Amino acid sequence: MSKRNSQAAKSAARERLREERERQAKKSKIKRQLVVAASVVGVLAAAGGIGYAVVQANKPDYWEAAKNDKLVKPANTSGENGTTVVVGKSDAKKTLELYEDPRCPVCASFEQTVGKTIEKDVEDGKYKIRFIGASFLDRGLTGEGSKNALSALGAALNVGPDAFVAYKSALYSAEYHPEESDDKFADDAYLIKVADTVDALKNNKAFQTAVKNGTYDKWALEMSDVFDNTEGVRGTPTLMMDGKKVTGSDGQNAPMTVEEFNTAVDAALKA
Repeated sequence: MSKRNSQAAKSAARERLREERERQAKKSKIKRQLVVAASVVGVLAAAGGIGYAVVQANKPDYWEAAKNDKLVKPANTSGENGTTVVVGKSDAKKTLELYEDPRCPVCASFEQTVGKTIEKDVEDGKYKIRFIGASFLDRGLTGEGSKNALSALGAALNVGPDAFVAYKSALYSAEYHPEESDDKFADDAYLIKVADTVDALKNNKAFQTAVKNGTYDKWALEMSDVFDNTEGVRGTPTLMMDGKKVTGSDGQNAPMTVEEFNTAVDAALKA
């Protein structure tokens, strides 16, 4: 190989090496830029996420906001906020007040045992029933099932008193009443599923729309306030007549058998 050829080869090799270094340097620069850009995006995203979380944490929850909604009173109610719900014959002389929380398992047991007796007594004109709904279990257990079920009961009441009574019975039934810790009534779809077992509510689009739109959510909160502000009533189920508790044989709690119920109510009616 001539000296000239050898020198040309060396020059070509050095040029190839220079070009390769330039390519590697360029590649490394691009990689660094991408890493920095990704880091900036990550920081911005994190900051945005934190900001969003802070904003969300400071926003009132749905039910807090519902307190400021326009009050829509269901049909078949009376009283200033539509929270007086009385079912029965107008000429029945006395009214049995029934305080219940939709999530309450003891209320479910009471309704499954005594509910039909109450319905027959009301139909016979023995007394009227005033229903007062509570939602204290939502506070104790967390959740919104009690409030949401009360709202759905308002939608049923708007259809009619019979629909209301039948729907309440279905919600408390052994088949559909959930465990106390299971906030199933928070699901509108589940409430509508239960309603489809009631003739007056089955495929009732007006009822379903009211449940989905929360038409009676504020009313449910107003009803809950009535319970919270009733002196001497702190648990469910509670029965009262003429301002006095109607209790079972223990003298403290609601009667949980038909026999005890009849004895207690008959005594209250005579008082």
